[in-house]
Amino acid sequence: MFGVNRSKRPVELGPYPLERLRRDAAIAGQEALRPPQPANLALAITASPLVRATINHLKAYEKLREPEPFARKAALPDDLSLRTRDIKGAGYFLDASQIGICGIPANAWLDRPESMHSHAVVVLVEYSNPIDADNVAAQWVAGNEHLLATLRAAEIALDLAGQISAMGYHSRAHWMGASDVDLDKLAVLAGLALREEGRLINPYLDDRFALAVVTSDYALNTDVPLHRSARKARDLNYYLGLSGAVSGLERWRRRRRPSHLGPYPVESLKRVDKPTTVIFEDEVPRVPSRANFYLRAGLGDLSDKTKQEAGRWAQKHPVSQGIIRPMWALKPLQDGQIARQSNPGSHSVQDNTKALKALSHYLGSAMTGICEIPDYCWYSHDKHGKPIEPYHKYALVVLIDQGYETFLGASGNDWISGSQSMRAYLRGAEVVGVMAEMIREMGYPARAHSSLDSHVLHVPLVLHAGLGEQSRIGESAINPFLGMRFKTAVLTTDMPLVADRPIDFGVQTFCSKCQKCARECPSQAIPFGGKVIFNGYETWKPDSQRCTMYRAANHKGSGCGRCIKTCPLSKDTTWDGPVLHRIGSWLGIHAMWAKPVLAPIAIWLDDRLGNGNPCDAKKWWMDLEVIGERSYQYDASNYVVAAKDANRPQINPLKEVNQERGIAYFPASTLPPPDLIAPWPVDRKLGLEMAAKAETVDQALARRARGDKVPDMYVPSYVTGNYLAKKSSSQEGKKD
Repeated sequence: MFGVNRSKRPVELGPYPLERLRRDAAIAGQEALRPPQPANLALAITASPLVRATINHLKAYEKLREPEPFARKAALPDDLSLRTRDIKGAGYFLDASQIGICGIPANAWLDRPESMHSHAVVVLVEYSNPIDADNVAAQWVAGNEHLLATLRAAEIALDLAGQISAMGYHSRAHWMGASDVDLDKLAVLAGLALREEGRLINPYLDDRFALAVVTSDYALNTDVPLHRSARKARDLNYYLGLSGAVSGLERWRRRRRPSHLGPYPVESLKRVDKPTTVIFEDEVPRVPSRANFYLRAGLGDLSDKTKQEAGRWAQKHPVSQGIIRPMWALKPLQDGQIARQSNPGSHSVQDNTKALKALSHYLGSAMTGICEIPDYCWYSHDKHGKPIEPYHKYALVVLIDQGYETFLGASGNDWISGSQSMRAYLRGAEVVGVMAEMIREMGYPARAHSSLDSHVLHVPLVLHAGLGEQSRIGESAINPFLGMRFKTAVLTTDMPLVADRPIDFGVQTFCSKCQKCARECPSQAIPFGGKVIFNGYETWKPDSQRCTMYRAANHKGSGCGRCIKTCPLSKDTTWDGPVLHRIGSWLGIHAMWAKPVLAPIAIWLDDRLGNGNPCDAKKWWMDLEVIGERSYQYDASNYVVAAKDANRPQINPLKEVNQERGIAYFPASTLPPPDLIAPWPVDRKLGLEMAAKAETVDQALARRARGDKVPDMYVPSYVTGNYLAKKSSSQEGKKD
């Protein structure tokens, strides 16, 4: 409704209308006379569990401040405006509140000047909305708002430094407590702040923000310092979002929401006792991590080409290369020692639940839910083949928005696609990592489960925690406010909590009538037909082999999220979203009785409006590819080249597709042994046979009523012992 020009606003301008502010070049001369000033973090209670957890994560980041440049400089455009768009766009994609760029004067360095570094990218991160005063988490956060915002700013600076160094340039990240530069001076020079009575003031945020800086020899266009008149920036244009920036009214809406409920009206959702798809809990097998098709691809189960590409499918762009390093830095912090005594104020299940949800939202999650963990949601074995016995009662599940602005500009299977996933995975790992360490400091067991190392399956936990329903995409859940535009992270714990109930917003009806994701899937991995029972649960089962092979070997992009891009429910439902999105969302939640009639109209209209097409005005990134033997990780022997081509498909409502195409299933009986590091080749012919034998829900219910045994295909091969000969021959082949 507000933000009327949002679809036309370039991402690199950011969520605040900084471009409308008057500038004053004379301020640079005043700053040249000021000696550099260091800044140290001021903490309210240094011994609190939240503070210690945050500082430990900052220490992990501190080791990564200066990435080694790649082997050669990338072939980049000489036009500095294109380079600047790329860097600012990346920063806003990573959720910076504001970004400015300036040259670095000699007196900005706290020690001797770094002669090689000429430019500074200044990252400003606003404090999150205050937590309700009656929420326990308000006490945890009070006085430490700057520390928590600094963690976000440091992460963004590290990502940008890695991106710049991946393109062959030198860079170094700085933040309060780990800086070689005067952060305040550079913020003023970059046009992000004014000096006022000894304080640094931002026109839109006053002093409620933290800073981080990336210094580099990478030449960019610079901004001009603000004029004093910028102090009056919050005018009618700002509140109504007329420039396309986030409106002041949308920000007001979010501030007034109960902090434990988060920014979306989750309280309006219909709650049910069980997920809206059938789950035969006594038949669902526990499977090993080795069953994950991305792990299988990397171990050579699919093809030699897929194995070669699997390690880098989401990491072959400079933006994702910048994200890799902090992701791995957080992995060792996912688990740790538990304090001997529990925190005296942590025994109320209601208070604990509201506090953890509020803190999760404060740290950056879009939505948070809690459930008790069914045994089948635990992997049977970890990535090393070590057995896992379920060890915690509760799961706190967080959804991280993949970013609506970049979502608009992307096609779903272009060069930014892998980074869209990686960015959300990193933010999720940070949120649950800090919270898990805090809970352990409070005397309760807790573990963070990230995309790099998880002991639990995330999708069924999303269903049980009331954050989504099973969708046609099959191995993904869909959310009523974000659609498919999210990634997950999970925290498991025994801290006493109140579980949420599953939700029903009519997705089973909607997805049964909508086949858009199946129509637009570039690998033809999504089924057109009805649901089946797979490993004991009801789902539209996709072809995991096809999907994985395409994502890994996509030569015109990085990974794939085309289904996310084209899903009619992946929309902006905030006050700044299009009116039709908001009306459709309201009707979808509050008028489910009308779904049989409204769903076909909504699906037709979605195509008619061209939703799912990439918006060129929102494309900020350069199409680049990371090349090298170690391009699956950040390594200085890699280098970056201009991509030869890029996927920018348009939706095609008239596309002729083979709806009877063979979709292969690979149930538990076909899975490799949990400890096998040699290839276990996928047998596609067998997969097609398994699909032909799959039960419908009615057939499964009838079988259970007769008392017939569980189908053999639901039983993991390693449980029966039938895999031993094949495992032995696979290992012998590996030795050869």
